[in-house]
Amino acid sequence: MKKNRYLLCLLLAGFMLYFAVPRLSINLDGPEGIFSLTWLAFALMVIAGNLTGLLYSPKKLASRMQSRNVKKRSRSY
Repeated sequence: MKKNRYLLCLLLAGFMLYFAVPRLSINLDGPEGIFSLTWLAFALMVIAGNLTGLLYSPKKLASRMQSRNVKKRSRSY
């Protein structure tokens, strides 16, 4: 379920970048240029965070196998 959320956030961030990059002016002096650079930096952080969450999320199968091994007890007669 989390992978779907990460993928959705990546697609939305890419969509926003697609429309925003042509309208942002990085070369301007003053508040406009600072806003453009800050907006792009935050957008790249969002993309990096979601990509990290998507790529490095733990596997469900491995966690199930570990929990099964902990629950089993050996019997000695």
